[in-house]
Amino acid sequence: MPESQAPVPRFTWAQVSSRRLARSGLSRPLDGAGPEDVVSALCGAHAQVLSAGEQSVAMRIPGATRATVRDALWTERTLVKSRGARGTVHLLAARDLPMWTGALSSMPDTRNMHRGDGMLTREQTEQVIEGLRVVLTDAEMTADELTEALADHVGSWAGDRVMEAFQGMWPRWFEAMDLATNQGVLCFGPQRGRKVTYTSPARWLPGFTPAPAEVAVPWLVTSYLRAYGPATPQHLARWLAMPRRWAVDTFAALGGALQEVDLDGTRCWVVAGDTAMPESEPPEGVRLLPYFDAYGVASHPRELLFPGRAFERALAGGQAGNYPVLLIDGLAAGVWHQRRSGRRIHVTVEPLSPLTDRQRRLLEDEVERVGVIMEGKPELTVGTVSVGPHA
Repeated sequence: MPESQAPVPRFTWAQVSSRRLARSGLSRPLDGAGPEDVVSALCGAHAQVLSAGEQSVAMRIPGATRATVRDALWTERTLVKSRGARGTVHLLAARDLPMWTGALSSMPDTRNMHRGDGMLTREQTEQVIEGLRVVLTDAEMTADELTEALADHVGSWAGDRVMEAFQGMWPRWFEAMDLATNQGVLCFGPQRGRKVTYTSPARWLPGFTPAPAEVAVPWLVTSYLRAYGPATPQHLARWLAMPRRWAVDTFAALGGALQEVDLDGTRCWVVAGDTAMPESEPPEGVRLLPYFDAYGVASHPRELLFPGRAFERALAGGQAGNYPVLLIDGLAAGVWHQRRSGRRIHVTVEPLSPLTDRQRRLLEDEVERVGVIMEGKPELTVGTVSVGPHA
């Protein structure tokens, strides 16, 4: 049969869910993997709340704790704290940073910079980025120190406090921070007390330079599809916060590198030839996903991963990650939260339906694992979930 007439592979949600869970290290830990391997497999671990990012990575490695992840980030430097999908703070594998920066710096700018409201002009943006490249060559600086260094290097206008912030005003150069990060000029350094520091990615990866867009974009798309496929261009666009037209055109440009499949009646794509699926048995297990765990954020369709009442309770207006998720047999089945008091970690789980004896035992094991990862003594309370506008 000619290739153009070959039957389209058809998969059920149970098959796809089992495959994604395995590749994300949730159905079983990723044996032999280090933090950089886990982060690479996940296409980045969200780290706006760094403790949640540490937990996301460690829960996928046998015996790992948050210290394992911290060592990989700050001592071994196999991880780097930068910006990934949607411009949010992520832990990325240092070895992948050339691809991430090459891809992100080539994507459409959706932030409407240079809009003529007193912020940066195009020329000033270029001056700020070049200034950051110079002053961060071999340094770690707080925001205040960077503001002073840039004002000395490019002009006092860079430090003018003209950007509205949560409390007060930010200096003008902050508008170029995301762009500088995407271009591989800036990343996060170690905390200095309670203050964030910034540094050059080249200090993490000697010889670092962003990869060409024609190599980096296909790498990022296929990495996403290997982790979270089958998927559509719309799913990719939502994950990256990019225009749908860009995603559609990008899929089309990849041509034979992608393969069309059917997911429960929906036309989707995988990397060409990557059609192996687990046996038909549905996924099993109980997992506690922390804030913004990559699996809940990147997996689509949302209505299949968050079925029924879970769509209302475990999502915030359709936005994944704002609530830590109780995952049972591959489906969002409630929410949970943790509160630390000294070494004690109070874990409260709110399932949407009563737990079976088996699920309760698995949950207790998972809570014990949370205690090991977070280096504390856990205490479990199983509550009753509430659904509604005040949940």
